[in-house]
Amino acid sequence: MKRFDILVIGGGASGILAAIVAKENHATVAILERNPRVGKKILATGNGRCNYTNVTGTKSDYNHPDFVSSALNAFGSGATLDYFRKMGIVPKVEELGKTFPLSEQASSILDVLLYRLQILGVEVIVDAMVTSLVKKTGKFVVSTLDGNSYEADKVILATGGKAMPSSGSDGSGYLLAKSMGHSITPVFPSLVKLKLNSPFLKGLDGVKISGKVQLIHQKSILQEEEGDILFTEYGISGPTILQLSRKVNELILQGEEVTLKVILISSLSWAEVHQRLENAANLPVDFSLVGLINKRLISALLKEAGIAKQNVPVSSLTPQEINRIIDLLFDWRFIVAGSKGFEDAQVTAGGIDTREIDPQTMESKKVPGLYFAGEIIDIDAPCGGYNLQWAWSSGAVAARHAAESVK
Repeated sequence: MKRFDILVIGGGASGILAAIVAKENHATVAILERNPRVGKKILATGNGRCNYTNVTGTKSDYNHPDFVSSALNAFGSGATLDYFRKMGIVPKVEELGKTFPLSEQASSILDVLLYRLQILGVEVIVDAMVTSLVKKTGKFVVSTLDGNSYEADKVILATGGKAMPSSGSDGSGYLLAKSMGHSITPVFPSLVKLKLNSPFLKGLDGVKISGKVQLIHQKSILQEEEGDILFTEYGISGPTILQLSRKVNELILQGEEVTLKVILISSLSWAEVHQRLENAANLPVDFSLVGLINKRLISALLKEAGIAKQNVPVSSLTPQEINRIIDLLFDWRFIVAGSKGFEDAQVTAGGIDTREIDPQTMESKKVPGLYFAGEIIDIDAPCGGYNLQWAWSSGAVAARHAAESVK
């Protein structure tokens, strides 16, 4: 049985950095990774560009701000930029603080991490699916599917959540945490495409617009996003929708009905659009909207407004029908039917209950010597580099404290 000071279970972003930091702090370390290679999910982040931090990020960007505060203070975006600079990454800061490697290649981030693992001599054991984690007489014994067992003084559990299961994050880490007495809060997809109840989706498939979307619940606006919106055959997507999806799925999980309000026009007032239609009195109704909105939206919007014949002159419509058309341009409602699954999600919401983890050290409050890092914890944030920053922050903090206690 091979023995190490620290075993890191999971070779994703948080696990790799945890192993590096632990080794830098003079611990003997190994990574156990179920895939044939480590860092697979890193390559998919930021659409292959790797939005590896956000220079404007604060604790308020996370679902449990008080819990993340200490780790972000210990290893925040500034420390992340410095750390990766020393490994060769030149940062490129874009709008809203999103930060990418200047190469604009996620492979750059993974390459420097792999090189650092190699230079430090961290043992990386791949194709090692962990099946059990137990603590015996003060030592942890980790067993893998291939029949091997490993012993360690400390364990850092960094297996990720359930998002992108093709990368190896299938939720198996939750079972290991449960076996050690930990509680798992309800998990659901976040930063994910939404499904809608609408008869017009087939005709709208592929329509991309720039607009505003509001999340409506019990007549209140819970969240508003502005930017690209993409209609699909199953519903709606785009950066705006991904940002809304966390709150949407949380409400649906609670059995609540959720509505999306799509605002197609925000640069004109209601009165200005009304005047435009009055000036187009002799034009066909559908043609009167050309130049206002995407042409492929027109038929669906008119059907939603109850306009049976769309090629009749605007002048033939009643004032009520004209008002309904204009209302929809500023307020088109869709009932959310759910979302795509974890295979399409960028992040997992939910995970190990934060109340069972020491936020200063990432150590379990239930099992001394057991630490957690990354997405397996009930921590998530919007798009924009925040979730990878949490991986680095939690991984570094867990590793430092785990290594300190084995010296």
